[in-house]
Amino acid sequence: MSEIRNTSTRRSRGIFYIPIQNRFFLILTVILGIVLSLLFINIIGSAFKTLFPSMGAYIVSLVLATCLLGSYVNIPVKRYRTQHPIIRVSRVTVFGVTYPVPSLRVGFYETLLAVNVGGAIVPTVTSIYLMAKTPSALLPYVVVAIIVVAGVVKFFSKPVKGVGIVVPVLIPPIAAASAGTLLGSGYFSHVVAYVSGTLGTLVGADLLNLHQIPKMGTPIASIGGAGTFDGIFLAGIIAVLIAF
Repeated sequence: MSEIRNTSTRRSRGIFYIPIQNRFFLILTVILGIVLSLLFINIIGSAFKTLFPSMGAYIVSLVLATCLLGSYVNIPVKRYRTQHPIIRVSRVTVFGVTYPVPSLRVGFYETLLAVNVGGAIVPTVTSIYLMAKTPSALLPYVVVAIIVVAGVVKFFSKPVKGVGIVVPVLIPPIAAASAGTLLGSGYFSHVVAYVSGTLGTLVGADLLNLHQIPKMGTPIASIGGAGTFDGIFLAGIIAVLIAF
């Protein structure tokens, strides 16, 4: 068996190898990442120009940069202090033999509730701006779309202990694009898709799961932050692209 294993290992090494030196492979990887980033930014810029036809490229770029850079900023809102069991294992040595002695006690755990700038504040302000530009007769359709997307996201969201609320990345944009296509038409479909994708995800993933935060066991729970930021950010972008 050892000869067979060694032979298969040699064959695998002969099939999977880098045809260039590691230094040049790293350089090519960086170049590929830059090219893909430029393509992604161009796609996102086109989507935002669809939403904001009156705004210049600099304003659109500023909004995008604020979303991405703002994802690193969390504004503290509230602290939760909850009790939870703590299991500790101490070791006792008797006559040269060490015995593990588990003990159970009740401790306190603090969780900081915060609001993410790039994942919550900026998308909310953008959505409010779009709703203000929407004719009042069409606002009920926006509200219905937000409720529908929030319900779908709430159904698929999952509280993960030690992490927070996690949502599959593609669920919010698909739900928002469907709502925009069914409830909107023409330019209005992009507005419905973006607003329902951002606000619907915020409501369904974060606000409707606020009661789960004390049970998460995580040091910080950020509304629109880790676990939902990618869903919120991509929901607005991909939803617009799909509806477009």
